[in-house]
Amino acid sequence: MNKNTEFTFPANRKRRKLLELGVAAGLLGSQVYRPFIANAASAGVLPLDTPGLDHLDIVVPDVEASAKFYMGLFNTTLHAQPYRGAFRYFVLLGELNEGREVGYMAIGASNGRGTYIGHFCTTVSNWRRDSDAIFEGIARESQQKGLGEFPGATGFGGIFNDPDGIEIQFLPSPDTLVTAAVPSDLAPHNAGPVIPLGLDYVALNVSNLDKALDFYRILYGEESSRSGQQAQYNFPQSDTRLILRESPYVYGNTPGIASFGIKTLAFPEQEIRTLLTSLGATVLPEGENETALRFTDLDGITVELNPI
Repeated sequence: MNKNTEFTFPANRKRRKLLELGVAAGLLGSQVYRPFIANAASAGVLPLDTPGLDHLDIVVPDVEASAKFYMGLFNTTLHAQPYRGAFRYFVLLGELNEGREVGYMAIGASNGRGTYIGHFCTTVSNWRRDSDAIFEGIARESQQKGLGEFPGATGFGGIFNDPDGIEIQFLPSPDTLVTAAVPSDLAPHNAGPVIPLGLDYVALNVSNLDKALDFYRILYGEESSRSGQQAQYNFPQSDTRLILRESPYVYGNTPGIASFGIKTLAFPEQEIRTLLTSLGATVLPEGENETALRFTDLDGITVELNPI
C-alpha cells in the first residue's frame, strides 16, 4: 500500500462471526449498531479512560484440542459456554473472584474459516454510560481525519473494526467472565505448570502505520513510543501493551492480530520448552524480549510467555 493511500473502513465482512462469538446478554445493552450523529456530544470521553487490554479470542477448527493444549500448559481453570450444540471455551488468565472479574483467552470454532486471532478487548471506565458518545466521537473524528465512514459496532458487545478490518472490543471496566460460562471438565484444572497472570501484549500487523495511528490516537491518545515502522501503547494500570507494526500488503501478508503475550510467574524454561514440544507446539527462537519464551500453538498461532 502506498503511504499516501487513504484508509477507508472495510465492509463489516466479519459480522457473521460476531454473532457466533457474542458475549452474554447481560453485557449487551446498547451496543448494537445505531446511526451516528456527526455533532453528537462526546466531549471528555476520547481518548478513552481505559485500564488497558483485558482478553482476546482465538478462532480454531478444533476448539477442544486447543483448550486441552492450553490447559496442559497453564495452571488455571477452564470454563465453557454452550453455543449451538457445542461449546466455546475460556482459559482463565488469573483467579476467578466472586465478581467473576478475570482476564481470559476465549476459544471459538472457526466453522470452516481457518485459524486466526479474532479480536482483542480493552475495557473502558463508564462504558455503559458513555458508549453512545464514544462511538459518536469515533465516527466524527474518523471523518475529520479522512478515514472514511466509521460503521460502528455490529452484533453482540462493543465489537467493531479498525480501518484495516482488525476487530476491537470495548466492555465495561472491570470485565467479567460471561454469565453463561461454567466450569468445564474437558481437561483437568490446575494441571499445567505455568501460572498465568493476564495478558502482556497484543501485536497488530497494520498496512500503513501512519494511517493506523491516525485511528488509534482517536481511541487511546498519543502512542507511548515509536521506532521506525513500529509503535506501542503502554497501559500502566494493567501493565499491558498494544503494539502496531507496519506490514504492507505484499507476498500474501494481510493485516490482523499477529501474536499475543501472556504474563506468568517464573518457570523453569527448559522444562517448559520440553513440555511445549510434547504438547505439539513449536518453540521459536528468541525475540526482542530475551527472557520470554515464544512458540506457535497447535494451530500455528504465535504466543509469548513473559515471566515477571
